[in-house]
Amino acid sequence: MWLVLALLVMGCFAFVIFFGAPYLPTLKKQIPPAFELLDLRPGQTLLELGSGDGRVLIYAAKKGLNAIGYELNPILFIYSWLRTIKYRKKIKVVWCNYWHKEWAKTDGIFVFLLDKYMAGLDKKIVQYKHKPVKLVSFAFKVPGKKPKGIKQGLYLYEYR
Repeated sequence: MWLVLALLVMGCFAFVIFFGAPYLPTLKKQIPPAFELLDLRPGQTLLELGSGDGRVLIYAAKKGLNAIGYELNPILFIYSWLRTIKYRKKIKVVWCNYWHKEWAKTDGIFVFLLDKYMAGLDKKIVQYKHKPVKLVSFAFKVPGKKPKGIKQGLYLYEYR
């Protein structure tokens, strides 16, 4: 019984590697500079692709932003949905594979993906119908694009 449960939990965390990145929470010290780069105003919307434990979504809500988090791992989805419940007017957490979902209209996108997925992300944003939009990527650059800003390991890109 416990072995099955342990394998199920490990499977939930392992399979997402094939779609973006393993769960590594964004460092608390990286969140404020990410929002400085995005320069979003209260009432605007942030989309986080792979919203993990919800900490970036909560920070966004406290700044007066609307926030949408897409999360594939069912355990993290439930955890972040519960964690963000008191911010429900500002935060929506969706259990989905963001590669196959039509993204909500947003002003900014935050990601912490593996390097090998950045070109695919760029292609998806280029095809995104709600532009202009800003992207902040933690740790990994979009290949072939020059960042509009760099701060503490975060890269800002603008799509028009």
